[in-house]
Amino acid sequence: MSKHYKIEKKDIKPLATGHGLCVATDLITVEGQPIGYMVREEPEDDQDSGWRFFTGNEDDRYIDNPKNFSLLDVNVLANYDPSIIPLLDSPIGAAFDKGDNGVYYDANED
Repeated sequence: MSKHYKIEKKDIKPLATGHGLCVATDLITVEGQPIGYMVREEPEDDQDSGWRFFTGNEDDRYIDNPKNFSLLDVNVLANYDPSIIPLLDSPIGAAFDKGDNGVYYDANED
């Protein structure tokens, strides 16, 4: 079964190309909920950026099901939320939460 993404492929603009692949939950890409948390893990391979995107509302049961995730180009996620673009060059281990004001802050400084 193929997923029906909120933003169609034909509508994706080149906002943040060349960053590689990332993992995002379907709550973002299929249901259209906003990105609330992003973390950069050790990449799995040469094409993986290490970025993982979540709404922040996923529970353990949701996260434990690999069918709830998509492997996509980072540029696709930049189209869902262009405010992530300035953070994409952050090092492995970086993590950001989106505040109520819509601005990302360093989640490692809590």
